[in-house]
Amino acid sequence: MVPAHGGRAAEPVYRPILASRRGELEALSHLDPAAAPLLAPILEVGAVDRSTMDILRRLPAGLLPYVDVTGLPDTPDTELAAWGVPLVPVVGLAESDRRLVAHGAAARAYARRALIRLRAGQDRTGPAAGTTAVERIWRLTGLAPEECDLLVDAGDVCCPADVRQAEPRVRRLLDWARRHAWRSVTVAAGGMPPTLSRLPTDEPVRLDRWDWQLWQRLGDVGVDYGDYGVGPAVPGSGDPGDRLPTVRYTADGDWWVYRWSRRGGRGDDRFADLCRTLVSAPHWPSAGAAFSWGDHELLRRARRGAGAGSAANWAAWSTSHHLAHVLTALLRPGNDSAHRGNDSAGGWRPTPDRPQRGRSLRQPRGGETRRAG
Repeated sequence: MVPAHGGRAAEPVYRPILASRRGELEALSHLDPAAAPLLAPILEVGAVDRSTMDILRRLPAGLLPYVDVTGLPDTPDTELAAWGVPLVPVVGLAESDRRLVAHGAAARAYARRALIRLRAGQDRTGPAAGTTAVERIWRLTGLAPEECDLLVDAGDVCCPADVRQAEPRVRRLLDWARRHAWRSVTVAAGGMPPTLSRLPTDEPVRLDRWDWQLWQRLGDVGVDYGDYGVGPAVPGSGDPGDRLPTVRYTADGDWWVYRWSRRGGRGDDRFADLCRTLVSAPHWPSAGAAFSWGDHELLRRARRGAGAGSAANWAAWSTSHHLAHVLTALLRPGNDSAHRGNDSAGGWRPTPDRPQRGRSLRQPRGGETRRAG
């Protein structure tokens, strides 16, 4: 459930970076149709297979995903124009000439735009080198700057020190971005720890959403928001050997992680106990099951209306709630984030002046993890 958009033309206000796994894609397929135009997911594709294509074709009308195949070989089957699915290509600064030409063809075939992904921790370029790199992209794709969205990806920010280090680096990149007429500019980061296996079990554990705090500290700059959903930003991380039922539940400024290992009874009973604990918690939304598809499924398990599901299901339900929560927060009355950085024509306004640095809107809280009281 997402608040009304205030009568403005629907434009994406939230760009989450999601792995193209079954759980994340299933959450997108159950997105509220009214919210679809406000969300532009960036899908990191790890393999080109039939199941991925099938789910992409079932995404809600109005949801136009960005697709990132940077991690795949530069071969004909990764040429996005041939996929037959409406999408926006994601372009890295170090793409080959051949792939840039192919991305240009995909951009012209679907939406005539692309997203340029600048990784703050990896693409170590100064202003001159950065401009040279994006001018090469524009030339080979045949796109103009105002046909390109810019994503400044700050990567992993999992503690106060990470936030303090990332902020000046991102600000320097945004200063450079002001030189060009981007269609939009988004800052994304990932705050979920790479592993949860060391957290306590059988009780909710609160974790700070450091990615959200970083974006709030950049409130004076005026950029759109992105994150890594409920997953970590570190490639290849996670808990492949951790089979415990796990729900990562997003709240204002934090996550509540539920990992249940109670012995005795069937697995369905243990997961029902987890869900009963969740739906009775203060951070369970007042709208309850109507808040998102994921909340509906979790409430069904709390009432023993269905089985425990699998790790992919837990990721899907957690992601579904997260997407609805972030959109609700961004569109909350009094929050001007819905069109941050946009001028009256809907584009990023370049300026030769350095953006004024304002005071941080919110200071990080001490301690990465603490148990619920």
